[in-house]
Amino acid sequence: MITFVFSMRHINNMKSRNQTRVSEFLLLALTEDLEMQPTLFSLFLSIYLVTVLGNLLIVLAVITSSHLHTPMYFFLANLSFTDICFSTTTIPKMLVSLQAQNQSITYAGCLAQACFVLFFATVESNLLSIMAYDRYVAICHPLRYTTIMNPHLCSLLISFSLLISLGDALLHSLMLLRLSFCTNLEIPYFFCEVVQVIKVACSDTFINNIILYFGAGILGATPFFGIIFSYTKIVSSLLRMPSTGGKYKAFSTCGSHLSVVSLFYGTAFGAYISTTFTHSTRKTAVISIMYTVVTPMMNPFIYSLRNRDMKGALRNIIRGIPVSQ
Repeated sequence: MITFVFSMRHINNMKSRNQTRVSEFLLLALTEDLEMQPTLFSLFLSIYLVTVLGNLLIVLAVITSSHLHTPMYFFLANLSFTDICFSTTTIPKMLVSLQAQNQSITYAGCLAQACFVLFFATVESNLLSIMAYDRYVAICHPLRYTTIMNPHLCSLLISFSLLISLGDALLHSLMLLRLSFCTNLEIPYFFCEVVQVIKVACSDTFINNIILYFGAGILGATPFFGIIFSYTKIVSSLLRMPSTGGKYKAFSTCGSHLSVVSLFYGTAFGAYISTTFTHSTRKTAVISIMYTVVTPMMNPFIYSLRNRDMKGALRNIIRGIPVSQ
């Protein structure tokens, strides 16, 4: 009995020595080659500037063009603003790390970044689902479109999306505060993410994982299946249209949205599925860059190149023509 008590005390003492007071984490380096770092810095700086400028132009086009004051473009402006914020949570830190050749991030900074990444990713997923519902109403119920998609409902949908996304992000962030960490503080990503922070914890993470999977199942799967349901109804409605030209015109309004949905969910699923089938942390981290860096940059190009009204509004903004009239 005495030996058992002594052994338990010895184990507890060992744990207390291994569990250090966390002051910072170490992120995965983009490259170990010092000669490549200036090139990568220029690349990611260019991506960030293009992302901010492209999405900002879409927001300005929607605000200043009266003919774009419709629910579809209202949601698009919110999506563009979300993309700006989403990129700002990850790319600036990557640029600082490349410039300073220092991959460390403070404990508070890591938790804050994980919170914002989760928040804006959830908001983007919800917005894509809302936009799919908007297209469903426009195609399947065209005569009731203005009645259903009224300004009050649009504002309510955006507010609800923000509230549930904020609640989910804050819940996961608060749950991270209860975790303790040992000496291995290396995050195998280029940025802090809730899943990766949980993996490096040395305390019990059972409750964190339960909440994580529950949140992913509800807030992740619900928007995705909402998009599938909306487009199932859209395709069913299009098949009943007698005119081929009418089918093409109706479905063409969904082309940009489908492209963005495929890019966002395809890269996000690819990042998480790759963790199962590959043991290379660097390959998984590179895939994660696709939905946090590349997707926000591509969205403005997808919507501007495939939309005549948006191209016209952007052209007027660039030329300095007042487009609100």
